[in-house]
Amino acid sequence: MRRVVRQSKFRHVFGQAVKNDQCYDDIRVSRVTWDSSFCAVNPRFVAIIVDASGGGAFLVLPLHKTGRIDKSYPTVCGHTGPVLDIDWCPHNDQVIASGSEDCTVMVWQIPENGLTLSLTEPVVVLEGHSKRVGIVAWHPTARNVLLSAGCDNAIIIWNVGTGEALINLDDMHVDMIYNVSWNRNGSLICTASKDKKVRVIDPRKQEIVAEKEKTHEGARPMRAIFLADGNIFTTGFSRMSERQLALWNPKNMEEPIALHEMDTSNGVLLPFYDPDTNIIYLCGKGDSSIRYFEITDESPYVHYLNTFSSKEPQRGMGFMPKRGLDVNKCEIARFFKLHERKCEPIIMTVPRKSDLFQDDLYPDTAGPEAALEAEEWFEGKNADPLLISLKHGYIPGKNRDLKVVKKNILDNKPAGNKKTDLINAPKKAADASNSQNDAKLEEILKELKSIKDTISNQDERISKLEQQLAKIAD
Repeated sequence: MRRVVRQSKFRHVFGQAVKNDQCYDDIRVSRVTWDSSFCAVNPRFVAIIVDASGGGAFLVLPLHKTGRIDKSYPTVCGHTGPVLDIDWCPHNDQVIASGSEDCTVMVWQIPENGLTLSLTEPVVVLEGHSKRVGIVAWHPTARNVLLSAGCDNAIIIWNVGTGEALINLDDMHVDMIYNVSWNRNGSLICTASKDKKVRVIDPRKQEIVAEKEKTHEGARPMRAIFLADGNIFTTGFSRMSERQLALWNPKNMEEPIALHEMDTSNGVLLPFYDPDTNIIYLCGKGDSSIRYFEITDESPYVHYLNTFSSKEPQRGMGFMPKRGLDVNKCEIARFFKLHERKCEPIIMTVPRKSDLFQDDLYPDTAGPEAALEAEEWFEGKNADPLLISLKHGYIPGKNRDLKVVKKNILDNKPAGNKKTDLINAPKKAADASNSQNDAKLEEILKELKSIKDTISNQDERISKLEQQLAKIAD
Protein backbone atom coordinates (compact mmCIF):
# COMPACT_ATOMS: atom_id res chain seq x y z
CA MET A 1 0.00 0.00 0.00
CA ARG A 2 1.35 3.39 -0.97
CA ARG A 3 1.05 6.07 1.73
CA VAL A 4 -0.90 8.99 0.33
CA VAL A 5 0.04 11.44 3.07
CA ARG A 6 3.59 11.65 4.36
CA GLN A 7 3.76 11.10 8.08
CA SER A 8 5.27 13.93 10.09
CA LYS A 9 4.78 15.14 13.63
CA PHE A 10 4.84 18.71 12.29
CA ARG A 11 1.99 18.31 9.79
CA HIS A 12 -0.46 20.06 12.10
CA VAL A 13 1.74 22.89 13.34
CA PHE A 14 -0.41 25.99 13.56
CA GLY A 15 0.37 29.64 14.17
CA GLN A 16 -1.54 32.02 16.40
CA ALA A 17 -1.03 35.72 17.02
CA VAL A 18 -1.18 36.76 20.70
CA LYS A 19 -3.91 39.01 22.06
CA ASN A 20 -3.59 42.77 21.62
CA ASP A 21 -2.51 43.42 25.20
CA GLN A 22 0.51 41.11 24.70
CA CYS A 23 1.80 43.11 21.72
CA TYR A 24 4.32 45.96 21.87
CA ASP A 25 2.43 49.03 20.68
CA ASP A 26 3.20 52.49 19.37
CA ILE A 27 6.68 51.69 18.03
CA ARG A 28 7.95 53.66 15.04
CA VAL A 29 9.52 50.79 13.14
CA SER A 30 12.41 51.88 10.90
CA ARG A 31 11.47 52.81 7.33
CA VAL A 32 14.99 52.50 5.96
CA THR A 33 15.11 50.55 2.67
CA TRP A 34 17.17 47.53 3.61
CA ASP A 35 16.30 43.85 3.50
CA SER A 36 17.26 42.80 7.01
CA SER A 37 14.79 41.53 9.60
CA PHE A 38 14.87 44.77 11.72
CA CYS A 39 14.19 42.72 14.87
CA ALA A 40 16.27 40.46 17.13
CA VAL A 41 14.99 38.42 20.08
CA ASN A 42 16.40 36.34 22.93
CA PRO A 43 14.87 34.85 26.12
CA ARG A 44 15.19 38.23 27.90
CA PHE A 45 14.71 41.03 25.39
CA VAL A 46 13.22 42.02 22.05
CA ALA A 47 15.23 44.59 20.06
CA ILE A 48 13.64 46.58 17.24
CA ILE A 49 15.27 49.06 14.85
CA VAL A 50 13.25 52.30 14.99
CA ASP A 51 13.08 55.59 13.13
CA ALA A 52 15.39 58.15 14.68
CA SER A 53 16.04 61.71 13.62
CA GLY A 54 19.70 62.58 13.20
CA GLY A 55 21.25 59.16 13.60
CA GLY A 56 20.32 55.54 14.16
CA ALA A 57 18.60 53.89 17.09
CA PHE A 58 16.98 50.69 18.24
CA LEU A 59 14.65 49.84 21.10
CA VAL A 60 15.47 47.11 23.61
CA LEU A 61 12.42 45.97 25.57
CA PRO A 62 12.26 43.29 28.27
CA LEU A 63 9.91 40.58 26.94
CA HIS A 64 7.34 41.28 29.66
CA LYS A 65 7.10 45.00 28.79
CA THR A 66 4.05 44.62 26.55
CA GLY A 67 1.38 47.21 25.83
CA ARG A 68 1.91 50.78 24.69
CA ILE A 69 5.54 51.88 24.65
CA ASP A 70 5.95 55.49 25.67
CA LYS A 71 7.51 57.84 23.11
CA SER A 72 10.11 58.83 25.70
CA TYR A 73 11.20 55.19 26.29
CA PRO A 74 15.03 55.05 26.21
CA THR A 75 16.76 53.74 23.09
CA VAL A 76 20.23 52.56 22.10
CA CYS A 77 21.32 55.54 20.04
CA GLY A 78 25.08 55.81 19.55
CA HIS A 79 25.18 55.49 15.74
CA THR A 80 25.35 58.63 13.60
CA GLY A 81 23.50 56.97 10.68
CA PRO A 82 20.48 54.63 10.46
CA VAL A 83 20.93 51.16 12.02
CA LEU A 84 20.60 48.44 9.35
CA ASP A 85 21.05 45.18 11.26
CA ILE A 86 21.14 43.95 14.87
CA ASP A 87 22.05 40.57 16.37
CA TRP A 88 22.01 39.30 19.97
CA CYS A 89 25.10 37.47 21.17
CA PRO A 90 24.21 33.75 21.50
CA HIS A 91 26.44 33.44 24.59
CA ASN A 92 25.32 36.51 26.52
CA ASP A 93 21.71 37.66 26.55
CA GLN A 94 22.70 41.21 27.48
CA VAL A 95 25.10 41.82 24.59
CA ILE A 96 23.90 42.99 21.17
CA ALA A 97 25.77 44.08 18.03
CA SER A 98 24.54 46.65 15.52
CA GLY A 99 25.69 47.61 12.01
CA SER A 100 24.91 51.02 10.57
CA GLU A 101 25.05 53.36 7.61
CA ASP A 102 27.79 55.25 9.51
CA CYS A 103 30.22 52.41 8.44
CA THR A 104 30.72 51.17 12.01
CA VAL A 105 29.74 48.13 14.05
CA MET A 106 28.96 48.76 17.71
CA VAL A 107 28.63 46.22 20.51
CA TRP A 108 26.40 47.13 23.45
CA GLN A 109 25.89 45.81 26.97
CA ILE A 110 22.23 46.09 28.05
CA PRO A 111 21.58 46.35 31.83
CA GLU A 112 20.05 43.22 33.36
CA ASN A 113 16.56 44.71 33.76
CA GLY A 114 16.55 46.73 30.53
CA LEU A 115 17.25 50.39 29.84
CA THR A 116 16.27 53.18 32.22
CA LEU A 117 18.28 55.82 30.32
CA SER A 118 19.17 55.99 26.64
CA LEU A 119 22.42 54.19 25.89
CA THR A 120 24.91 56.20 23.83
CA GLU A 121 28.21 54.57 24.81
CA PRO A 122 28.92 51.15 23.27
CA VAL A 123 31.31 48.72 24.93
CA VAL A 124 33.36 48.78 21.75
CA VAL A 125 33.23 50.43 18.30
CA LEU A 126 34.55 48.26 15.46
CA GLU A 127 35.84 50.39 12.58
CA GLY A 128 37.11 48.84 9.37
CA HIS A 129 34.42 49.10 6.71
CA SER A 130 34.56 51.90 4.16
CA LYS A 131 30.82 51.79 3.34
CA ARG A 132 27.65 51.11 5.29
CA VAL A 133 27.48 47.89 7.30
CA GLY A 134 24.30 45.95 6.55
CA ILE A 135 25.00 42.56 8.13
CA VAL A 136 26.19 41.52 11.60
CA ALA A 137 26.28 37.86 12.70
CA TRP A 138 27.81 36.33 15.86
CA HIS A 139 29.78 33.10 15.65
CA PRO A 140 27.56 30.22 16.85
CA THR A 141 30.08 28.50 19.15
CA ALA A 142 33.09 30.77 19.82
CA ARG A 143 32.86 33.53 22.40
CA ASN A 144 33.22 37.16 21.25
CA VAL A 145 33.67 36.37 17.53
CA LEU A 146 31.56 38.64 15.34
CA LEU A 147 31.21 38.82 11.57
CA SER A 148 30.21 41.97 9.73
CA ALA A 149 29.61 42.58 6.02
CA GLY A 150 29.32 45.95 4.32
CA CYS A 151 28.46 47.58 1.02
CA ASP A 152 32.23 47.74 0.40
CA ASN A 153 31.78 44.01 -0.47
CA ALA A 154 34.07 43.08 2.42
CA ILE A 155 33.50 40.62 5.25
CA ILE A 156 35.40 41.29 8.47
CA ILE A 157 35.61 38.88 11.41
CA TRP A 158 36.34 40.58 14.72
CA ASN A 159 37.58 39.49 18.11
CA VAL A 160 35.20 41.65 20.15
CA GLY A 161 37.17 40.91 23.34
CA THR A 162 40.13 42.90 21.99
CA GLY A 163 38.34 45.11 19.44
CA GLU A 164 40.55 43.80 16.62
CA ALA A 165 39.69 42.85 13.03
CA LEU A 166 41.46 39.51 12.69
CA ILE A 167 40.16 38.34 9.30
CA ASN A 168 39.36 40.59 6.36
CA LEU A 169 37.83 38.97 3.27
CA ASP A 170 37.79 41.93 0.92
CA ASP A 171 38.59 40.35 -2.44
CA MET A 172 36.02 37.53 -2.68
CA HIS A 173 32.90 39.46 -3.63
CA VAL A 174 32.67 41.70 -6.68
CA ASP A 175 29.13 42.85 -5.91
CA MET A 176 26.88 43.57 -2.94
CA ILE A 177 26.55 40.83 -0.30
CA TYR A 178 22.89 40.07 0.44
CA ASN A 179 23.45 37.83 3.45
CA VAL A 180 25.99 35.72 5.32
CA SER A 181 25.33 32.54 7.33
CA TRP A 182 27.61 30.52 9.63
CA ASN A 183 27.41 26.74 9.54
CA ARG A 184 26.53 24.70 12.65
CA ASN A 185 30.03 24.73 14.21
CA GLY A 186 31.19 28.02 12.70
CA SER A 187 33.97 26.56 10.54
CA LEU A 188 32.47 27.83 7.26
CA ILE A 189 30.28 30.68 6.05
CA CYS A 190 28.02 30.88 3.02
CA THR A 191 27.10 34.10 1.27
CA ALA A 192 24.53 35.20 -1.30
CA SER A 193 25.56 38.08 -3.52
CA LYS A 194 24.10 40.42 -6.14
CA ASP A 195 26.18 38.66 -8.83
CA LYS A 196 23.72 35.71 -8.36
CA LYS A 197 26.46 33.53 -6.84
CA VAL A 198 26.33 31.56 -3.64
CA ARG A 199 29.79 31.08 -2.16
CA VAL A 200 30.97 28.73 0.58
CA ILE A 201 34.02 30.25 2.28
CA ASP A 202 36.52 28.97 4.82
CA PRO A 203 37.20 32.28 6.62
CA ARG A 204 40.37 31.19 8.45
CA LYS A 205 42.04 29.83 5.31
CA GLN A 206 40.53 32.78 3.42
CA GLU A 207 39.53 30.62 0.48
CA ILE A 208 36.34 29.84 -1.44
CA VAL A 209 35.51 26.17 -0.91
CA ALA A 210 32.55 26.01 -3.32
CA GLU A 211 30.45 28.37 -5.40
CA LYS A 212 27.42 28.27 -7.65
CA GLU A 213 26.72 30.78 -10.41
CA LYS A 214 23.12 31.79 -11.16
CA THR A 215 21.78 30.02 -8.09
CA HIS A 216 18.51 31.77 -8.89
CA GLU A 217 18.31 33.49 -12.26
CA GLY A 218 16.15 36.45 -11.22
CA ALA A 219 17.70 39.82 -10.49
CA ARG A 220 16.04 40.36 -7.09
CA PRO A 221 17.81 39.64 -3.78
CA MET A 222 18.65 36.10 -2.68
CA ARG A 223 19.25 34.51 0.70
CA ALA A 224 21.42 31.48 1.56
CA ILE A 225 21.64 29.69 4.90
CA PHE A 226 23.47 26.63 6.18
CA LEU A 227 21.41 23.72 7.54
CA ALA A 228 22.53 21.45 10.38
CA ASP A 229 23.61 18.65 8.01
CA GLY A 230 25.87 21.00 6.03
CA ASN A 231 23.52 21.50 3.07
CA ILE A 232 22.57 25.00 1.94
CA PHE A 233 19.04 26.35 1.59
CA THR A 234 18.47 29.33 -0.72
CA THR A 235 15.59 31.62 -1.59
CA GLY A 236 15.50 33.84 -4.66
CA PHE A 237 13.66 34.61 -7.89
CA SER A 238 13.33 32.90 -11.26
CA ARG A 239 13.85 34.73 -14.53
CA MET A 240 10.07 35.23 -14.62
CA SER A 241 10.21 36.87 -11.16
CA GLU A 242 8.62 33.90 -9.44
CA ARG A 243 9.86 33.29 -5.92
CA GLN A 244 11.91 30.11 -5.56
CA LEU A 245 13.45 28.02 -2.83
CA ALA A 246 16.23 25.51 -3.38
CA LEU A 247 18.37 22.99 -1.52
CA TRP A 248 22.04 22.47 -2.40
CA ASN A 249 24.87 20.14 -1.46
CA PRO A 250 28.08 22.24 -1.18
CA LYS A 251 30.15 19.24 -2.30
CA ASN A 252 28.29 19.23 -5.63
CA MET A 253 26.72 22.56 -6.55
CA GLU A 254 26.04 21.70 -10.20
CA GLU A 255 22.37 20.85 -9.68
CA PRO A 256 20.11 21.57 -6.71
CA ILE A 257 18.86 18.69 -4.55
CA ALA A 258 15.43 20.34 -4.80
CA LEU A 259 14.01 23.47 -6.46
CA HIS A 260 10.46 24.74 -5.90
CA GLU A 261 8.65 27.70 -7.36
CA MET A 262 6.21 29.43 -5.05
CA ASP A 263 4.42 32.59 -6.20
CA THR A 264 4.98 35.87 -8.01
CA SER A 265 5.15 38.25 -5.06
CA ASN A 266 8.17 40.58 -5.09
CA GLY A 267 9.15 40.66 -1.39
CA VAL A 268 12.45 39.09 -0.36
CA LEU A 269 11.93 35.76 1.41
CA LEU A 270 13.72 35.76 4.77
CA PRO A 271 14.43 32.17 5.89
CA PHE A 272 14.39 31.30 9.62
CA TYR A 273 15.73 27.83 10.41
CA ASP A 274 15.27 25.60 13.45
CA PRO A 275 18.06 22.97 13.43
CA ASP A 276 16.34 20.87 16.13
CA THR A 277 13.17 20.18 14.14
CA ASN A 278 14.61 20.83 10.66
CA ILE A 279 11.80 23.26 9.88
CA ILE A 280 12.36 26.37 7.75
CA TYR A 281 9.97 29.29 8.10
CA LEU A 282 9.84 31.72 5.17
CA CYS A 283 8.72 35.27 5.90
CA GLY A 284 8.41 37.51 2.87
CA LYS A 285 9.02 41.21 3.46
CA GLY A 286 5.72 42.91 2.73
CA ASP A 287 3.85 39.58 2.87
CA SER A 288 1.18 38.89 5.44
CA SER A 289 1.98 35.18 5.75
CA ILE A 290 4.62 32.79 7.08
CA ARG A 291 5.10 29.56 5.12
CA TYR A 292 6.88 26.67 6.73
CA PHE A 293 8.59 23.59 5.32
CA GLU A 294 10.22 20.48 6.74
CA ILE A 295 13.57 19.37 5.35
CA THR A 296 14.10 15.59 5.24
CA ASP A 297 16.36 13.01 3.57
CA GLU A 298 13.59 11.64 1.35
CA SER A 299 12.32 13.12 -1.92
CA PRO A 300 11.14 15.84 -2.49
CA TYR A 301 13.44 16.84 0.46
CA VAL A 302 11.62 20.14 1.08
CA HIS A 303 8.09 19.33 2.27
CA TYR A 304 5.49 22.08 2.49
CA LEU A 305 3.75 21.98 5.89
CA ASN A 306 1.40 24.93 6.14
CA THR A 307 0.95 28.71 5.96
CA PHE A 308 0.17 31.12 8.76
CA SER A 309 -1.86 33.98 7.29
CA SER A 310 -2.89 37.32 8.72
CA LYS A 311 -4.27 40.59 7.39
CA GLU A 312 -1.36 42.96 8.00
CA PRO A 313 1.90 42.88 5.97
CA GLN A 314 5.15 42.40 7.88
CA ARG A 315 7.93 45.01 7.91
CA GLY A 316 10.38 42.70 9.64
CA MET A 317 10.54 39.60 11.80
CA GLY A 318 12.31 38.39 14.93
CA PHE A 319 12.87 34.68 15.69
CA MET A 320 13.17 33.44 19.27
CA PRO A 321 15.96 30.93 20.04
CA LYS A 322 14.65 27.53 21.16
CA ARG A 323 15.59 28.09 24.80
CA GLY A 324 13.15 31.02 25.02
CA LEU A 325 10.06 28.95 24.15
CA ASP A 326 7.32 27.59 26.43
CA VAL A 327 7.84 23.81 26.34
CA ASN A 328 4.70 23.18 28.41
CA LYS A 329 2.53 24.50 25.58
CA CYS A 330 4.34 22.52 22.84
CA GLU A 331 5.51 25.82 21.33
CA ILE A 332 8.10 25.06 18.64
CA ALA A 333 8.68 28.60 17.33
CA ARG A 334 7.86 32.18 18.26
CA PHE A 335 8.03 35.06 15.82
CA PHE A 336 7.95 38.78 16.55
CA LYS A 337 6.22 40.34 13.57
CA LEU A 338 6.85 44.03 12.94
CA HIS A 339 3.95 46.13 11.67
CA GLU A 340 4.24 49.82 10.89
CA ARG A 341 3.55 50.83 14.50
CA LYS A 342 3.75 47.68 16.58
CA CYS A 343 5.42 44.34 17.23
CA GLU A 344 3.15 41.29 17.43
CA PRO A 345 4.34 37.90 18.77
CA ILE A 346 3.15 34.85 16.79
CA ILE A 347 3.31 31.45 18.44
CA MET A 348 3.74 28.21 16.47
CA THR A 349 2.42 25.15 18.28
CA VAL A 350 2.21 21.39 17.70
CA PRO A 351 -1.17 20.23 19.02
CA ARG A 352 -0.70 17.50 21.64
CA LYS A 353 -3.20 16.10 24.12
CA SER A 354 -0.66 15.28 26.82
CA ASP A 355 0.69 17.88 29.26
CA LEU A 356 3.96 15.96 29.70
CA PHE A 357 7.27 17.13 28.25
CA GLN A 358 7.39 16.12 24.58
CA ASP A 359 10.97 14.99 24.09
CA ASP A 360 10.46 14.28 20.38
CA LEU A 361 9.67 17.99 19.83
CA TYR A 362 12.50 19.22 22.05
CA PRO A 363 15.79 17.43 21.46
CA ASP A 364 18.73 18.96 23.33
CA THR A 365 19.30 22.41 21.88
CA ALA A 366 22.17 24.92 21.70
CA GLY A 367 22.69 26.47 25.15
CA PRO A 368 24.12 29.87 26.09
CA GLU A 369 27.62 28.59 26.94
CA ALA A 370 30.37 29.14 24.36
CA ALA A 371 32.19 25.98 23.28
CA LEU A 372 35.40 27.85 22.38
CA GLU A 373 37.20 31.04 23.27
CA ALA A 374 37.87 33.48 20.42
CA GLU A 375 41.62 32.79 20.43
CA GLU A 376 41.05 29.01 20.09
CA TRP A 377 38.81 29.51 17.07
CA PHE A 378 41.24 31.90 15.36
CA GLU A 379 44.00 29.32 15.97
CA GLY A 380 42.00 26.73 14.00
CA LYS A 381 39.89 24.81 16.53
CA ASN A 382 36.26 23.85 15.83
CA ALA A 383 33.53 22.80 18.24
CA ASP A 384 29.83 22.03 17.96
CA PRO A 385 27.40 24.01 20.12
CA LEU A 386 27.14 22.91 23.76
CA LEU A 387 23.66 21.46 24.13
CA ILE A 388 21.19 21.78 27.00
CA SER A 389 17.94 19.96 27.80
CA LEU A 390 14.70 21.94 27.93
CA LYS A 391 12.92 19.30 30.02
CA HIS A 392 12.43 21.57 33.03
CA GLY A 393 12.30 24.76 31.01
CA TYR A 394 15.21 27.16 30.49
CA ILE A 395 16.18 29.42 33.36
CA PRO A 396 18.42 32.28 32.22
CA GLY A 397 21.63 32.37 34.24
CA LYS A 398 23.71 35.36 35.26
CA ASN A 399 25.57 36.86 32.31
CA ARG A 400 29.10 38.05 32.80
CA ASP A 401 29.87 41.57 31.60
CA LEU A 402 31.55 41.95 28.25
CA LYS A 403 35.04 43.28 28.92
CA VAL A 404 37.09 44.60 26.05
CA VAL A 405 40.84 44.65 26.55
CA LYS A 406 42.35 46.73 23.76
CA LYS A 407 45.84 45.57 22.87
CA ASN A 408 48.67 48.07 23.12
CA ILE A 409 49.79 48.60 19.53
CA LEU A 410 53.18 49.89 20.73
CA ASP A 411 53.86 46.63 22.52
CA ASN A 412 54.81 44.38 19.62
CA LYS A 413 55.41 41.32 21.73
CA PRO A 414 52.88 38.59 20.72
CA ALA A 415 50.30 37.98 23.43
CA GLY A 416 50.69 34.23 23.12
CA ASN A 417 54.24 34.33 24.59
CA LYS A 418 53.25 35.75 27.95
CA LYS A 419 52.41 32.40 29.56
CA THR A 420 55.58 30.71 28.35
CA ASP A 421 57.61 33.68 29.56
CA LEU A 422 56.10 33.25 33.01
CA ILE A 423 56.85 29.50 33.01
CA ASN A 424 60.44 29.91 31.89
CA ALA A 425 61.10 32.92 34.10
CA PRO A 426 62.27 30.98 37.22
CA LYS A 427 64.90 29.03 35.23
CA LYS A 428 66.31 32.14 33.60
CA ALA A 429 66.20 34.00 36.88
CA ALA A 430 68.20 31.28 38.63
CA ASP A 431 71.05 31.63 36.16
CA ALA A 432 71.10 35.31 35.41
CA SER A 433 70.20 36.84 38.72
CA ASN A 434 73.01 35.60 41.02
CA SER A 435 75.43 38.34 39.98
CA GLN A 436 72.61 40.86 40.00
CA ASN A 437 71.69 39.80 43.54
CA ASP A 438 75.24 40.32 44.81
CA ALA A 439 75.35 43.82 43.39
CA LYS A 440 71.92 44.58 44.83
CA LEU A 441 72.90 43.31 48.28
CA GLU A 442 75.98 45.51 48.35
CA GLU A 443 73.89 48.51 47.33
CA ILE A 444 71.35 47.87 50.09
CA LEU A 445 74.07 47.42 52.74
CA LYS A 446 75.71 50.72 51.69
CA GLU A 447 72.36 52.50 51.91
CA LEU A 448 71.66 51.00 55.34
CA LYS A 449 75.09 52.10 56.61
CA SER A 450 74.64 55.67 55.37
CA ILE A 451 71.16 55.87 57.00
CA LYS A 452 72.57 54.56 60.30
CA ASP A 453 75.42 57.09 60.14
CA THR A 454 72.90 59.85 59.53
CA ILE A 455 70.80 58.69 62.49
CA SER A 456 73.77 58.57 64.89
CA ASN A 457 74.84 62.06 63.76
CA GLN A 458 71.33 63.34 64.37
CA ASP A 459 71.28 61.67 67.81
CA GLU A 460 74.47 63.49 68.78
CA ARG A 461 73.06 66.78 67.50
CA ILE A 462 69.80 66.25 69.47
CA SER A 463 71.63 65.52 72.73
CA LYS A 464 73.83 68.67 72.29
CA LEU A 465 70.75 70.83 71.68
CA GLU A 466 69.01 69.36 74.74
CA GLN A 467 72.06 70.21 76.90
CA GLN A 468 72.02 73.80 75.60
CA LEU A 469 68.31 74.02 76.35
CA ALA A 470 68.87 72.78 79.91
CA LYS A 471 71.57 75.40 80.49
CA ILE A 472 69.31 78.25 79.32
CA ALA A 473 66.45 77.02 81.51
CA ASP A 474 68.67 76.98 84.60
